[in-house]
Parts: sequence; structure tokens; C-alpha cells
Amino acid sequence: MQDQQYIAVDLGAESGRVMLSTVNQGGITLSEMHRFPNGPVRVGNVIYWDILRLWGEIQTGISKAVAEAASKGQVVAGIGVDTWGVDFGLLDNNGELLGNPVHYRDSRTEGVPEKFFARLSRERTYAISGIQTMNFNTLFQLCSLAEDRPATLDQARHLLYIPDLLAYWLSGRIANEYTIASTSQMLDAHNRQYSREILACIPIHPPVLPDLVLPGTLLGHVTGPAAEATRAHGVPVFAIGAHDTASAVAAVPAHAENWLFLSSGTWSLLGAELDQPILTADAMTFNLTNEGGVGGKIRLLKNIAGLWLLQECRRAWARDGKDFDYRTLVQLAREAPSHGSLLDLEDPRMVAPGDMPLKIVAQCRRTGQKIPETPGEFTRLILESLAATYARAKEMIEQVAGRKFTHLHIVGGGSQNELLNQLAADATGLHVLAGPVEATAMGNVMVQAMAAGQLDSLAAGRQLVAKSSQLREFVPHKK
Repeated sequence: MQDQQYIAVDLGAESGRVMLSTVNQGGITLSEMHRFPNGPVRVGNVIYWDILRLWGEIQTGISKAVAEAASKGQVVAGIGVDTWGVDFGLLDNNGELLGNPVHYRDSRTEGVPEKFFARLSRERTYAISGIQTMNFNTLFQLCSLAEDRPATLDQARHLLYIPDLLAYWLSGRIANEYTIASTSQMLDAHNRQYSREILACIPIHPPVLPDLVLPGTLLGHVTGPAAEATRAHGVPVFAIGAHDTASAVAAVPAHAENWLFLSSGTWSLLGAELDQPILTADAMTFNLTNEGGVGGKIRLLKNIAGLWLLQECRRAWARDGKDFDYRTLVQLAREAPSHGSLLDLEDPRMVAPGDMPLKIVAQCRRTGQKIPETPGEFTRLILESLAATYARAKEMIEQVAGRKFTHLHIVGGGSQNELLNQLAADATGLHVLAGPVEATAMGNVMVQAMAAGQLDSLAAGRQLVAKSSQLREFVPHKK
């Protein structure tokens, strides 16, 4: 296997990175070329993504990566873009962006699901899509737009999810990648196309939704102004697992048969990789979601608020002049006694931006539980609540899948949190394997390598990830 260079553009809710990767028979190596902050921007009463700044940062990162490859006498064989799910930009007749994409944590969709379900029942919507009901799903964002800003929707000719929009600016190709589209709650989980029955309940024109393409599709080549800005003239742009969780799960270096994954970051996404969706009444009651994966797989998972709570606490403490890094907070949590209280992480108030320490105190008061006082106690409470929620999610998935699991693979930035990893092992009773940290970027690159003919299967890619990663093991403590 000859060396090949690929560029992974990986945008998360807190930061973005452009990575240059070398793939060869020895494994996958990643070098960070450019990192930049990301986050919500409030203008008036609306929360947006600063997509134009992100686009500028991405071009800077690609330019650095191309120059680095050239300095070694190598050329870049591909570029892939992954981001969070559900959010989108709208293009007009000329292919121009109609406005800044709205952030999924914006309040515009409050109460919208109930209005939609008056047209098409929750049960029927789930039976078609298999996607959990969350206020910010694309389906409800479009319903809100149709009600509050119909003129904008009337002008729209194409809807592009965030990674599709960025890939379009690179390649000129208008398309929706399957795994990112699957987060919308508008796809039919069986035929994996947009559902006419669901779309009939929202006033959008069919041309607004482009054709779906699968991970590994060649979208085109870097062209136009993007080629000038990045010096990446003619570099192939591939559709990869454009939903960051799809890319992360593609890179899980699993060996055991009965394994669960946990993509740990701003969100915690715990689930199983399956061949077919599970659309039963129990799955709907548990609010499990069936998202599209790489290689025709389905990710049956539970969305959990994740380290967002700790991120928001850090922001609140920093505003008060107490700037803690994550390592310090985890050490303080180790030193704090087990809190005894547990947070309800499905409370919608915990998902919205705001003063998280105050929200945590308020929830503890409402539920008659002990109130944390120090940053260490807040952190311990958050981590213990996450672990307890993981255990409940594991039981739900085992029940609907009709099988038991023995291993939990934790990937992503949160896999570095050894205290949380051990709490997860203790709460779930599963053998935990943590790593790789850069699973999303590795999965992104894997699919590019498959599309370029360098790898012949998802299994071969996972073997390469395993060779490239040093996994840490956490065994449940006996109770």
C-alpha cells in the first residue's frame, strides 16, 4: 500500500480542525494543520453559526495542509468534510447562501414538534424515520421556518446540511450526503430516501432537497475561488460520513462481536451498529434514534447531553474570573466525594445555552437532591450523571436489540477523561476500551481512502485504525 495524503475537515460544536493524514500499511497518522474556535453567535433573539468565518478558517487550514504535503514532495489525494447534524444553509436560484445558518440550540423550534404531530402522529413519524424526537431536528426547523419566515423558504432552491454546504463551496456539487441527511427526521429508514409522507406535512418544494449520495462518492474537485484560496487546484472532494458521529463510529477499532460505541464529546452518543433499523414501540418510547452509518450500517443510539454541561459550567466560571482547564476540573472531581445526586440529562433546560451552574442547582432543588457547591462537586455530579445515563441507555438498547453487550468503545475527545471512563465501566458493567481520541478525523480519512481505492472495506479500515491507536482499558470495579 503506497502512502497517500488526505485532508480531513472536522468541525465540532466547540472547535474546528483541518488535519493532514498519511495512510499506508503501517496505519493512519494525523497532523493538525489548523485549529480554530467555534460556537454560537447571538444576534438579537436568534442564535447563528458564524459560517463565513468558519469557511475562511477552513480555507486557511487546507492551504497549510497542501503546502505541508508539497514540502514532502507529495500531493493530496482527497478532502472530506464532517460536522454536527441537523443544521443547514439555504441556497437561492444562483447558488448563493440566503442567510447565516441558525444554530440548533436556538429557541425557534420550541413547541413545533407538537404542531407537526397534529398533522402526522409521533408514532407514524417514528415508524417511517426511526429518528428520535428532538426540538432541533431539521424537520422541525423547516416547519418553524415555514411558519415564521415563509418568504425565505419561498426563495430557497436547495437545502444543504452544513458539511454539504462546505463541500459545495469546495467542489461546486450540490448534494445531500446520506448520513448527515439521516439526522433530519425526514428520511425513510427502510428505503433510505426522503419520505414523501413526511415532506407532505411541511410546505417545502421538492427541489429544495437535492439527491442523496452515499459515503465514498466523488463529489468533484476543488475549483473556482476555493482553488485559488487554498492552492488545492483539482484535489478530489469526497462525500464521507459527513455526520461526525458516522465518521467516529466508522473508526471504532472493534474486535469483539457484542460491542457498543460511545462517541464522547459535547454530546455523548451511545449505541450499537446494526444492519437494519429497529422501529418498534419500545424504541420510540425510549427515544432511541436510527441514524445512517458508513458501509450501509445503521447506528441505533441514544443522544445524551454529554460534556456540554461541563463546557457551559467552565464558561460560567470563566465569566466570574475562575478559569479552569478540563484536567484541573477532573482532578478536583476525583478529590470530591461521590455526590449522591443525579441530574436528569434529558431535561430540555439542560440543552439550552445559559448559566449551567444555576440550572444544575435549580434542578437539584426541584428534585430535592443535594446541591453541589464547589467546581469539583459540580464536575463530579455531571460525570456521575453521565455514567448513570450511559447505563440506562445500554439497558434500553439491549432490550430493543434483543442481545447483550460485553464491550464499550469510547472514542472522541471525551475518551481522554479517565475518571468518566472508569465511572462508565462501573455503571454499565462493560469492559471499556478508550480511544482513539481522533476517531472522527480517522473515520473521515478512512472513507476517503476507500473511495480512492486504497482500502477495500470498512473492516480493513478499522484494522488500520487499531494499528494506529493505543487503547486504554477500564474494567468495572466489583460492587
